[in-house]
Amino acid sequence: MAVKRIYMDNNATTPLHPEVKKAMVEGMEIFGNPSSLHTFGRHARQFVEEARQKVASFLGASPKEIMFTGSGSEANNTVLSIITCSSKHCGSNLVKGDTIITTTIEHPCILETTKCLKEKGVNVQYLEVDQHGKISLDRLKDLVTERTSMVSVMMANNEIGTFQDIKTIAEIVHSKGALFHTDAVQAVGKVPVNVENLNVDFLTLSGHKIYGPKGIAALYVKKGVPFCPLIRGGHQEKGRRAGTENTLGIIGLGKAIEMRSQEMETEEKRLLELKTMLKEGIAAKIPDVRFIGHPTDSLAGTLNVSFDGAEGEAIILYLDLEGIAVSTGSACASGSLDPSHVILATGAPVECAHGSIRISLGRENTMEEVEYLLDVLPRVIAKIREMSTVYVRRAS
Repeated sequence: MAVKRIYMDNNATTPLHPEVKKAMVEGMEIFGNPSSLHTFGRHARQFVEEARQKVASFLGASPKEIMFTGSGSEANNTVLSIITCSSKHCGSNLVKGDTIITTTIEHPCILETTKCLKEKGVNVQYLEVDQHGKISLDRLKDLVTERTSMVSVMMANNEIGTFQDIKTIAEIVHSKGALFHTDAVQAVGKVPVNVENLNVDFLTLSGHKIYGPKGIAALYVKKGVPFCPLIRGGHQEKGRRAGTENTLGIIGLGKAIEMRSQEMETEEKRLLELKTMLKEGIAAKIPDVRFIGHPTDSLAGTLNVSFDGAEGEAIILYLDLEGIAVSTGSACASGSLDPSHVILATGAPVECAHGSIRISLGRENTMEEVEYLLDVLPRVIAKIREMSTVYVRRAS
């Protein structure tokens, strides 16, 4: 008998929306280079610009402020590289100051890039977070000075789902004349995001997190802010990102954004109900658990939970045998045996970080699937704890 397969790892990547798949299949006929002047090229360009308009409208931006990239990581690297740009084509010393501020719970593409920048002489400061994954706005006010060039704070954390107060953060950053970037990959398409209201200078989103294709992302670049290309060699994207545009991926991203605009509000309410049901069920059926992340100000479909005496990797493998796919930490760090830097940043002990799993729900998940997980998970945790040499049940 075939094992029932249930996918609950939507923060890592999402399945293609049926309408996105349909649009991309039709888009396979559009093979012209969008930069070519002939009919084939102009036809492809039309689809690229239609998608750009959809993304811009969804974010409350101008189409001229949207550039397409190959991934969210590329977009984030592009933004951070601006402060070290000395190209005569862009203008030497585009950005004032010599300091970048970010947080201890950012995606690895931010943290690894800031490490590299630090080796190049850039002063990097890291904001710590509280037990729920929130930064201190007062601490940010203390850190931001006239020497600060840029601040990068993610809108919603990919592992624990906690939101940051992006609008207030932007106000603090701009009060000192610095630039502000937010990695909104996990937030766009799940909550309303308006760049004018938030007053950010840069914002990153990614197609495969919102039921679109992999290999396509977008970067919002506010009109008039300093900019320096990361990838050079062509005039594409108004000279901001060289390389022939991924027309098919862009078509898919545009359609994914279109579907999010239609489904997001209703979908997020439903996911919050499922998450609440899941959280309450785990708390009632399994002893000695810790829920990590903000209890209310977090992504509707994201639940991070740690089980005393159980390794996250073991939980994942046992659940996979039962047909359920979840994750431990970020998909981009899944090859590492190190405990989650996000969980540790909240002040949780190493054992807690090692014993945590992330359940991220999406548009295809149902109440019946949550009920199935709640039936299987207690048995899995009990089995792992029976084999554990360190688990001791907490006193009630």
